[in-house]
Amino acid sequence: MGYESVIFDNDGVLLTLTDMDAHYVGARRAFEELGVPSPSTAHVEAMSIGVTVPELTEVCTQYDIDPERFFRARDEALTAVQQALIRAGKKQPYGDVSMLDRLDCPLGVVSSNQRDTVAFAFEHFDIGHYFDTVWAREPTVESLRRKKPQPYYIERAMEDLGVSDALFVGDNESDIEAAHRAGIDSAFIRRPHRTDTRLDVTPDHDVSGLEDVVRIAGRRSGSD
Repeated sequence: MGYESVIFDNDGVLLTLTDMDAHYVGARRAFEELGVPSPSTAHVEAMSIGVTVPELTEVCTQYDIDPERFFRARDEALTAVQQALIRAGKKQPYGDVSMLDRLDCPLGVVSSNQRDTVAFAFEHFDIGHYFDTVWAREPTVESLRRKKPQPYYIERAMEDLGVSDALFVGDNESDIEAAHRAGIDSAFIRRPHRTDTRLDVTPDHDVSGLEDVVRIAGRRSGSD
């Protein structure tokens, strides 16, 4: 018996990654919006990607700004930056996304990117129809506590799909950890930016693209 469903990370799995410079631009805009025209480079970098609640609290304390206000401004700025990249063709789906047509089980997405960014991208590229549920981060501090490697959003997606079993496909160790914490199998996808990545966690599958996902989606890890 195969997987009941397949759930995908978005960036680096379905869509190409966002350029790091864009993350810096978004973070800097958030500082400027809240009255900090010259934040330190270290603080801009810390607030650009992979933000944690302790880091956010520490940085906001340095500038006497409210963490919730800053983080909402940061997420809104990053959404605007990424929408511009999408319109310009600098962030787009990988060429094998059409392989999703070959999967006949319920599909979902769980992304640590902003909810509005993911929604815009899926509408712009007309790929939202592939998925029965899509979860991404709300522009709140609480979303940082819930994002991968926590299983929260994966569990919400599984509830929406009405399944107790799924394969989660991601390109980060946090994806693998979140899947295992949710009690489901994982597949690590080696897009060009992950070709030589060495992992400290062990995925159930190691794949090079979505064709491999289609191939394994109908069978359990370890079966022929």
